[in-house]
Amino acid sequence: MSELPREKIILGIDPGTTIMGYGIIRIYGNKLSMIALGVLKLNKYDDHPLRLKLIFEKTLSLIEQYKPDELAIEAQFFGKNVQSMLKLGRAQGVAIAAALYRTIPIFEYSPRKIKQSITGKGSASKEQVAAMLQRLLFLKEIPESLDATDALAAAVCHYFQKGTLEGGKKFTGWKSFLTANPERVS
Repeated sequence: MSELPREKIILGIDPGTTIMGYGIIRIYGNKLSMIALGVLKLNKYDDHPLRLKLIFEKTLSLIEQYKPDELAIEAQFFGKNVQSMLKLGRAQGVAIAAALYRTIPIFEYSPRKIKQSITGKGSASKEQVAAMLQRLLFLKEIPESLDATDALAAAVCHYFQKGTLEGGKKFTGWKSFLTANPERVS
């Protein structure tokens, strides 16, 4: 009797108080696929606490709809504008709180780590990350908002860092994944 392939759902979030990106991937056996991709636009709301509430509600909604096993979220980067960093930290915090509320394990990755995992280069542009995800996941087109692909990149990065496939294969980044799965790139 053979064992059924394992399935794992990973929710990736690129937090922001103006735009929050999200991407959801599914790993089934040795197949990696995208389930959903999108953004929550918050710029029409002036009230910062309301934006935080909407981030929390959207994250909970995604968790309830897709039932992810894990959450991968982009960590804050250090910038010169302290107010921006505080707001971003709050956005990240409420997304994390929503996952904690549903007992979803949380994994945090720096922007550089995510870019390096997807493209092999930590200083890659958002466009380069999106193009690599398009090839890796066979996306017909790159979404208009790169916040969505940044979130998808967080989920794929987590898979590369922590995910294992049937037979216990583990990948450290896109290069090791593609070496083991040459049919995934045309």
